[in-house]
Amino acid sequence: MKNSKMTGSKTASLAGKTLGSSSASQIQRSLAGSALAQSGTSKTTSKVLETKASQALKSEKTNSITKTLAGSVVAQSNK
Repeated sequence: MKNSKMTGSKTASLAGKTLGSSSASQIQRSLAGSALAQSGTSKTTSKVLETKASQALKSEKTNSITKTLAGSVVAQSNK
């Protein structure tokens, strides 16, 4: 069954700001790009990005922005 969840407007806004930030990390940019790509569409998360997002959520070193983006990306994966 295909996941029909989409990125919400607050997360999409955060993703846009993240992509525009010169201080954003590579993982933040990847997660933000995926979240924006899934905003307003039925696209789902790739297995590779799902794994990266899952690892980010499990890490104690991950900041709140990364966790928010990762949570959105994982929620839109085909489990």
